[in-house]
Amino acid sequence: MKISQKLQIIKDMSGLTQGELALQIGVSFATLNSWINGKSLPHKRHQDKIDLFYYKHTGQKLIVEDVLLAKKDIIKDKSKKFNDIIKFIKKNPDVYDELILSLTYNSNSIEGSTLTKEETADILFENLTLPNKNLKEHLEAKNHQLALKYLFDNISYKFRISEDFILKLHEILMSGILEDAGRYRNHAVRIVGANVPTANFLKVSILMKGLIKDINKTNRDNIKHVSQIHSKFEQIHPFSDGNGRIGRILIHAMLLRKRIVPAVIKQKRKSSYYKYLRISQLKNEYKQLEEFVSDAVLLGFKIIER
Repeated sequence: MKISQKLQIIKDMSGLTQGELALQIGVSFATLNSWINGKSLPHKRHQDKIDLFYYKHTGQKLIVEDVLLAKKDIIKDKSKKFNDIIKFIKKNPDVYDELILSLTYNSNSIEGSTLTKEETADILFENLTLPNKNLKEHLEAKNHQLALKYLFDNISYKFRISEDFILKLHEILMSGILEDAGRYRNHAVRIVGANVPTANFLKVSILMKGLIKDINKTNRDNIKHVSQIHSKFEQIHPFSDGNGRIGRILIHAMLLRKRIVPAVIKQKRKSSYYKYLRISQLKNEYKQLEEFVSDAVLLGFKIIER
């Protein structure tokens, strides 16, 4: 199918005007008009975006790699719109609070919290004590908020993620909940419901030092890098509890360092999240996890673009 035909189908099915479609693809009205009339052809990166919009509005499957590349290109384009994304988030209280709420509610819900988003907001911003909820759920919400605050207070584009930083995040997150908050585990653990072997506790410190080196390496494909690090961190499972939440906070830290918004991993996509993590850990295949992380980043951008 010709590019011009795809564009016309996208316009018809999406209801977007030509100007709106041009804006979403990231080109001028005149450039899009030239493509629609068959007078010129878009570059590969714009073809990928067009294919992604075509897939979104028609449901016709594309090769996974093509969709993934298109999503990564969209993330790059969106990131370029913010000269200093960390400063933008911190200077806009509504954006900051909505990110804190979404990240806290979804991350804790993935781990089994029964708090609704509204109840989480009451605890975080109104300091309410809910009579029908236990102390642990209150602490999980407030501690997660404080851990994210610690992240935003310390993160910068030159910031190097360290063991001390990760241990401090865990100390804040699990304060009042775990006796060994802020310390690596000293016993064996397993990932419930997953046939994934975790690291021997005697090797955790050594493995984490190696992971820290990998975290701070330069990688041109930020989404791939984040996905691989997250997969490895969760398989090491360095703590007796709180590994999922700390792992997701590390995703945010790595993304922010690369001028990318935090990834909002929705609780309702928990089963897919765990499935793609297991595939990456057992088969060393990361494409599905990368696309999942890309989708989560795009949800983050929806919050800051409101």
